[in-house]
Amino acid sequence: MEALIDYRGKTPKKTSFGIPLITAKIVKDGRIETPNEFISFEDYEPWMRRGIPKAGDVVITTEAPLGEVAQLGAGRLALAQRLIALRAKASILDNGFLKYLMQSEDVQDQLRARSSGTTVLGIKQSELRKVLLTLPPLPEQRAIARILGALDDKIEANRRMNETLEAIARAIFKSWFVDFDPVRAKAEGREPAGMDAETAALFPDGFEETEGRVVPRGWGVGTIAEEYDLKMGQSPPGDTYNLVGDGIVFYQGRADFGYRYPSVRMYCTAPTRKANPGDALVSVRAPVGDINMALEKCCIGRGLSAIRHKSGSRSFTFYSMLSLNEIFAQFEAEGTVFGSISKKNFRDIACIIPQPEVVEMYEKIAYPLDQMIENNENESRVLADVRDSLLPKLLCGEAKLKNFTYS
Repeated sequence: MEALIDYRGKTPKKTSFGIPLITAKIVKDGRIETPNEFISFEDYEPWMRRGIPKAGDVVITTEAPLGEVAQLGAGRLALAQRLIALRAKASILDNGFLKYLMQSEDVQDQLRARSSGTTVLGIKQSELRKVLLTLPPLPEQRAIARILGALDDKIEANRRMNETLEAIARAIFKSWFVDFDPVRAKAEGREPAGMDAETAALFPDGFEETEGRVVPRGWGVGTIAEEYDLKMGQSPPGDTYNLVGDGIVFYQGRADFGYRYPSVRMYCTAPTRKANPGDALVSVRAPVGDINMALEKCCIGRGLSAIRHKSGSRSFTFYSMLSLNEIFAQFEAEGTVFGSISKKNFRDIACIIPQPEVVEMYEKIAYPLDQMIENNENESRVLADVRDSLLPKLLCGEAKLKNFTYS
């Protein structure tokens, strides 16, 4: 390495805006999620005395979790604790290739072997420096990075498309079930915007007070227990966990969550609580209220719950849970050390009860959008498998870069 930039053990003063702060929790699956923490412009230079990260540097998480890797983009960035930035010596190692090399099974095995800790695995910088890297000739490194990068580019394009599709479904949900735009339009003698006459006819033309809340006429106010089937997770015996694919996929908690679907990391041979495909998965502890969707039948640990509207509508369920973020945040704030929500408190959360035909119409609109999101996710997982299986074959010479011009 030309440089190892290590800010572990130090936490900068955080602000609501300024220089984005890259934390270990947003380095996931080979990319950096959108930062939501910052440090002030005034603190940046004094804080970054150990080294200024540059575009192309590779960051690796050193614990909780260990070994997540991503590459930095352009712009000023600050590094939080539990992260080390690696900058390759340009004469012998390509930074783009380094990113994939650090994700390879060989390097990940070395990281785990050199780690320490019982509950949480971590690696010291002194041990990280001892990790051995297999380096093909530099032109070949660049070629490998371009090939694997092309797969990542398609995965990223799918992710951006999914964000757009989800934004559409969320906007419609908010308009119908939070802001009540169609009802307000009809109450004012206007035609609801963006919908046909059949859909508009499903909405009333006024409001009424029910259970102390003003809701569209004919709608109700109830609780999660009345409107949804809720299942709280329970962790199976520790000796039934494995990483080799035996049994059923097992999600322990928020740490497994991705953009929409959890990342498969662990399996369980004796599941105690299961979620079904399409169930909304809600984090019930540290932090409360993060949402994903089950892509397959899975076992859920005590950090998660599975929920589905009694109508079976998966899309209505998912966006309903997203709309409860402010309520979930109250339980996060009430925790002594770590926030949590009990099954009773979850079941007692108040919710709007629309007319069934409105829920059904929303599902007809949102379900196809969510199905496209799922299809993109499945494609991305296949591409990721191809990428991950291709790298070791290229490194050992099993796969050759024929008819590829190195430069």
